Amino acid sequence: MTQSFPPPSSLNTPKSLPLWQLLAGCADAISAVSSGQSLTDALNACRPAERPGVQALSFAALRRMGRAQALRQTLVPKKPAPWVDSLLLSALALACGTEYNEHTLVDQTVEAAKRRAERAAGLVNAVLRRFLRERQALMAATDADPMARYNHPQWWIKRLRQDWPQHWEALLDANQHQPPMTLRINARRSTASAYLQRLQDAGIGAHLLPSSANAPQGIVLEHAVPVQRLPGFETGDVSVQDAAAQRAAPLLLGPIDGQTLPPGARVLDACAAPGGKTAHLLELADLKVTAVDADPARLTRVTETLSRLGLQARTVAADASQPDTWWDGQFFDAILLDAPCSASGIVRRHPDVRWLRRDTDIAALARSQDALLTALWPKLTPGGRLLYCTCSVFKQEGQARIDAFLQRTPSARAMPAPGHLLPVVEYPNDPAVAASATSQDLGDGFFYALLIKTP
Repeated sequence: MTQSFPPPSSLNTPKSLPLWQLLAGCADAISAVSSGQSLTDALNACRPAERPGVQALSFAALRRMGRAQALRQTLVPKKPAPWVDSLLLSALALACGTEYNEHTLVDQTVEAAKRRAERAAGLVNAVLRRFLRERQALMAATDADPMARYNHPQWWIKRLRQDWPQHWEALLDANQHQPPMTLRINARRSTASAYLQRLQDAGIGAHLLPSSANAPQGIVLEHAVPVQRLPGFETGDVSVQDAAAQRAAPLLLGPIDGQTLPPGARVLDACAAPGGKTAHLLELADLKVTAVDADPARLTRVTETLSRLGLQARTVAADASQPDTWWDGQFFDAILLDAPCSASGIVRRHPDVRWLRRDTDIAALARSQDALLTALWPKLTPGGRLLYCTCSVFKQEGQARIDAFLQRTPSARAMPAPGHLLPVVEYPNDPAVAASATSQDLGDGFFYALLIKTP
């Protein structure tokens, strides 16, 4: 479940915290990401009153971190102390945008330095004021650096160019935009059309997902809102789930060779947390679902999600690739394998991912994906189906894994499936319009492959 907060431009209100305080929190978050911690964990360490503003600033800063790093290297070749460096990077990234008056941003960044690292305040002031004076020349000079120009690591850019020679620049650009907030209507409670009217009655602008999204329960909001504002959220009428992720349950449950899963079918949701796909399966059909996840804390979110929606499944905290530790000996009619991956398809929602991943991670993740496929396939009944998916746009985590599996598994037969879904959309130049949902946006980057086990 994704909770949305206001963009940075909406934070300058009388009730907002001082900008210097939010900048200091942003520097803390950037420091955490630089040390390998996820932005989610870093934000969880914020005080509740600070979190919305710090998140908004951190998202903006991380989307421009490549440019900020190149600028800081030019302006301060000798890297400052870690927190001061993070504060400078945050301010330089924000200064490349239009969220704040540039002089206000400089003054408030210097104030943050005075409060937390007083000796560095002069350096921060000098660096930022030089940037304002020489902005045009500095931006032009750093354009030669692909990481600065595209705000992604060099290895990421290279991999996208190899995988998607016609779309790599559009993919990089899409990652720089805030995606829409998409809802999934509980099919046991209502329809998308009926819930759309409830949203309109509540003064929340929205529209149905286009039929090309293949998500009939999907609704896109014109502007993100806190989930507490969604009618019936607490009582399970609606959930937050990206359009691409909403394809999983219908693909697994849909007819294959004219056959659908019967009521009471045994279904495994491997790597189930946080539980959106688990819940969607149970909203669409009466199934006996086993939800497995290696992280007990994340598995708790599955339980909480099902409880809110009034659904039930067996939850197991275990490594899905080691079925001998959790399997009860009964074969599954269907398996949903949402395999751990680079998350390269959801960078719009998690801008820290591009800076946390390393090129070597992809091969390691591919080995883990192979291990899961190999371990779970024998637990599928003959005639059963397995849906493999990753929220990745890298081919090594998608089609390459399925091609390799099919070569070594004679009993596996590929069925029609979407394959790679790319979050390539045409965003308007107006930032205010670009931040809102459009019918052109059909979801995050994903990969889907559907396999059937021959008798």
